Amino acid sequence: MWDEFCQDLEPVSGSGELSDLQDKYLSRKRGLISLELRKLGALTPQERSEAGQQLNELKAQVQAALSERQAKFKEEERRLQLATERIDVTLPGYEAARGGIHPLRRVWRQMEEISVRMGFTVVSGPEIESDYYNFEALNIPKGHPARDDQDTLYLSDSLLLRTHTSPVQIRTMEKQDPPLKIVVPGRVYRRDATDATHSPMFHQMEGLVVDEGITLADLKGTLEVFLKELFSADTQVRFRPSYFPFVEPGAEVDISCIFCSGKGCRVCKSSGWIEIMGAGMVHSRVFEMVGYDWDKYTGFAWGMGIDRIAQLKYQVDDSRLFFENDIRFLRQF
Repeated sequence: MWDEFCQDLEPVSGSGELSDLQDKYLSRKRGLISLELRKLGALTPQERSEAGQQLNELKAQVQAALSERQAKFKEEERRLQLATERIDVTLPGYEAARGGIHPLRRVWRQMEEISVRMGFTVVSGPEIESDYYNFEALNIPKGHPARDDQDTLYLSDSLLLRTHTSPVQIRTMEKQDPPLKIVVPGRVYRRDATDATHSPMFHQMEGLVVDEGITLADLKGTLEVFLKELFSADTQVRFRPSYFPFVEPGAEVDISCIFCSGKGCRVCKSSGWIEIMGAGMVHSRVFEMVGYDWDKYTGFAWGMGIDRIAQLKYQVDDSRLFFENDIRFLRQF
């Protein structure tokens, strides 16, 4: 049978013909060697042993010969491929798609850069916060109406997803004595229904300055410089009295409408002003909670929404666009 196999193998010139030859001799159902192996049951034990050994040796020879011929075919195919496929390394390549910085991250970085140039240090803290740091240390005790305004996402009786970045101010003051000059950007969470202006997760940046002799004039001057850098040198800033539990006095801060330059339009509701943040002088109760001498030190704090700033700077009327990962929207930035 070996001689017969060699005669069949000689004219084989391709992988397809080789596969057919393999089936002819080694197929389990119709292969010539397989059929011979099935006949061993009719032989005597002595004959079965000798014939079985011969057939197994023949099978091994056939498999080796087929593998050797297959290796030659692959080598020939490889040489042909190298001979016919050429790469011109001088041709220009395809331009790879490049990602960009998300618009929220762009504004985040810009606000950080302005703050650093003004002498602030950027700090961060945990997003899972305790009730104490998120509320009580900020003069918002249990039962305070401001807790309802936050609409908090609680994880347990004492743990929650922070509703603002102000807890980091408390943690920093506990570790560091005045003077203090920090900004705290980060994600915050509230139980808000998603719409064009609300999201259960958004971004804030808060600032804190504590030292001897800090006044409301320092707060106004700092925010005017910051907002003019953030928007434009022509931006006008005004302060309106307001209430926040952790500052006294407190204020809402407005800027002249960046769309109509204060003349009145749909965005500013014809008022010429856009509310931008809350601010105020740090409440003495907050200083007591962190062990600062409020007779010696004063300070101011403010907080603004990064998402809100991005909407204004890029004229985006629906905040949901920032989170939908629509590449058509993101490519504009």
